[in-house]
Amino acid sequence: MKNKEIIDRMPKWCSSDTIWMLSLYGTAIGAGVLFLPINAAAGGLIPLLLLTILAFPMTFYAHQALCRFVLSGSKDDNGNITAVVEEKFGKKIGFLITLFYFFAIFPILLVYGVSLVNTVQSFIQNQLYFTTPPRVITSFILISLLILIVQFGETFIIKILSTLVYPFVAVLISISLFLIPHWNLDLFRNISFSGAIKEGGNGLFLTLWLTIPVTVFAFNHSPIISSLAVSKRKEYGEKWAESKCSKIIKYSNIMMVVTVLFFVFSCALCLSPSNLNEAKIENITILSYLANHFHTSFLKFIAPIVAFIAICKSFLGHYLGAKEGFNGILEKALSFFGKDISRKTLDRYALIFVYLITWFVSSNNPSILGIIESISGPILAVILFILPMIAIHKLPELVKYKGKLSNIFITFIGCIAISAVIYKFFI
Repeated sequence: MKNKEIIDRMPKWCSSDTIWMLSLYGTAIGAGVLFLPINAAAGGLIPLLLLTILAFPMTFYAHQALCRFVLSGSKDDNGNITAVVEEKFGKKIGFLITLFYFFAIFPILLVYGVSLVNTVQSFIQNQLYFTTPPRVITSFILISLLILIVQFGETFIIKILSTLVYPFVAVLISISLFLIPHWNLDLFRNISFSGAIKEGGNGLFLTLWLTIPVTVFAFNHSPIISSLAVSKRKEYGEKWAESKCSKIIKYSNIMMVVTVLFFVFSCALCLSPSNLNEAKIENITILSYLANHFHTSFLKFIAPIVAFIAICKSFLGHYLGAKEGFNGILEKALSFFGKDISRKTLDRYALIFVYLITWFVSSNNPSILGIIESISGPILAVILFILPMIAIHKLPELVKYKGKLSNIFITFIGCIAISAVIYKFFI
């Protein structure tokens, strides 16, 4: 009896679980978090408090549901999201969702590529006081270095992501603590419902509505969820994979919410809503605005370093999702013609495609990046919030998750995220 209890007990937390927890954090907490204080706190205290309440459940339940969907597949060797969609919904729907998945992730990868080049160019010019090299050269060097890291494989990327988390969290918390002496009461002067007004006279409801997509983007780590699910199913088997993945997602999300919200509140408490609106109009990160606002050498030096680490982390994490989507599209397209292709060849084509396109876009620094993000946003919400809910109500393997209040919550947040991004795109 005692042996049976030991067998039925979930395996203890191990070092690989910690690495994956930090990797999820590393994928989510990147460049997006540097814009979150501007969007979340510009409407005053009430939207910020409500967003604080929503941050963890909207992040955890959505990613948990997506992970459960991936684990519902029967392909142990390659049960990623693109394979599971085809298995559960057929080839045509599978190809469509795979296409959606790719266009939800890949534009974000391009945004990170451009942001990385902009950050380094600015650092060379404003901190090192050197003449910046041609943009095409800078982008070639930076994208090549990232692609070089990618070639070492998924396991190496996961280790890099988990390693980069430590300095990033340390610096993020250090900046938050550094700002404490500058805290003021301006945020608390805007605590009424009518006082939560953004640029252009937006009230509380519209403030929250337009901030939710930014929060989804800032905490998003869906590109790495498939890799987590596949890895843990191989490590723990069908019995414990879901429980282990949920626990890893839960701990990583707690870590995300605590550190990021501390950073957001620290920024909000040292700046007024009008300051945050000014930063939004200037279209710069909160660190850049803080450096310009307080004129401190600490922020002036540390801001580009934090941005560099954040962007590199997010680029590597999103590459796994972009590769997965690209491979799925190519594999499914070839299967329509009765042709097969090896996984190694697919990975090689994906790497070449990402390398060339990212280098080209980063070199040209297009002004349409905001539109790209607006297109990527609603597609990401469909994949992260809506698809798992449809699966729960359609698939027998997931019927045990039906009827939960969290399902209604996820669907509601997903619809808000989609409608808000569409509003921002057309208005």
